[in-house]
Amino acid sequence: MDFPTDEEGRPVRALTILALAVLRSLDERDQHPYEVRQRMKGEGLDRIVKVTHGALYHAFEGLAKSGLIRPVETVRDSGRPERTVYAITEDGRRVARERLRELLGEPVPEHSVYCAALAFLSLLPPEEVVGRLERRVVLLESELAGVEAGYAALVEQGVAGVGVVEVRHVRAHVRADLELTRELVEDIRAGRVTWTADAEG
Repeated sequence: MDFPTDEEGRPVRALTILALAVLRSLDERDQHPYEVRQRMKGEGLDRIVKVTHGALYHAFEGLAKSGLIRPVETVRDSGRPERTVYAITEDGRRVARERLRELLGEPVPEHSVYCAALAFLSLLPPEEVVGRLERRVVLLESELAGVEAGYAALVEQGVAGVGVVEVRHVRAHVRADLELTRELVEDIRAGRVTWTADAEG
């Protein structure tokens, strides 16, 4: 993972969301990759960022190579392998802030797999589409219940403001997905969404 550089050769932009999450964690305190991974999972960030062991270490490697983070010490707990603790650099802080400004201020098309699937509805007969969408409704209801429970737990723990913003965003998306899917089922059943004769074959 190499990052582009500005006129002075400093890395800018092109941070993945995972790399940005790493920089955010290290901006609060020096940590080793395992700590960052556990913290991200504890905060529920693994719902919005893919946090595999390999991807995380690859992100750390790329960030270190680009000078956005640096190793500060190696620690060894009894019975565990050595772990390298990293700190964010000033370039890392600057690049993270630039990337966050970009993400917040500039809408980026998000290519949803579900949106693409909706474009291909005519590949299946209406009855089967309704069945699959009803299954999706059940799963989304379960997901929404989980998100709501997680949100309530955070609020109960006293987490508020910026600490729950991403959960609110996830909740809004799941609600919207659920509402659209329910409406689509109703529209297909009522004949408001039709299949052309040649597509039904």
